[in-house]
Amino acid sequence: MPVTRKIKRTPPPASVPVPPESRAHFYGHGLPGVELEKLNGKLIVVEGADGSGRSTQIAQLVRWLEGSGHATLQVGLKRSTLVSEELEQAQHGNILSHTTLSLFYATDFADQLEHSILPALRAGFIVLADRYIYTLMARDMVRGIDPVWLKNLYGIALVPDAVFYLEVPPRALVQRVFAKNQALDFWESGMDLGLSRDMFDSFLQYQKLMQKTFRLLRETYEFTIIDGSRSPQEVTAELQTRIEALLCSEESTGGSFATARAA
Repeated sequence: MPVTRKIKRTPPPASVPVPPESRAHFYGHGLPGVELEKLNGKLIVVEGADGSGRSTQIAQLVRWLEGSGHATLQVGLKRSTLVSEELEQAQHGNILSHTTLSLFYATDFADQLEHSILPALRAGFIVLADRYIYTLMARDMVRGIDPVWLKNLYGIALVPDAVFYLEVPPRALVQRVFAKNQALDFWESGMDLGLSRDMFDSFLQYQKLMQKTFRLLRETYEFTIIDGSRSPQEVTAELQTRIEALLCSEESTGGSFATARAA
């Protein structure tokens, strides 16, 4: 009779060990060669239309953060060394197609991401972005560009640690812009869309469309809406409270940010 051998099988482990996922990640394909685990800083974005108080709030945040010992870097739209001057010159002619304008801004963003944002985050800086991809996507969506195409285009973007959108009613925005510049901007008024021949009316319609689009984007990107119609001091207090909570939560978990701060 044949001899039957019993093979002793090793039981499978209860769970397969998986390396911990880096907290830093891109929205899509990202940039090649980036070691996400080495990004020790924080990326904080302040969004909002012209007149929403972004620049004022970022200036206050810089003073507050640097006064507390944090190194900071400011970035924003049209600040790359690669195409910012060319983009500014092209916009003066008011003749750019919507796709060309979109790609111009995407190039500006990609250059800053690679050469400013990522190096600063590696060094443990707090990077404060005066607008990010959300403004660019909202502008393009209002102009009829495919959201799926935009999502793929900005798949290179790093997911921020916090995003705050300063929302101000369009009629309050127009008053603030007039008080500051004594004029309305062609592009910020959406004059290229043919909403109205009157720039004042076009501004109101365009900003309403932008706010509606931002709220649609919020469903996907989950940023925080801040009431920007309040006094600057009230807005500053809320931003500081929210950012302080973010930084304290990192320190309490012994994260890399705490190490960078201590250094």
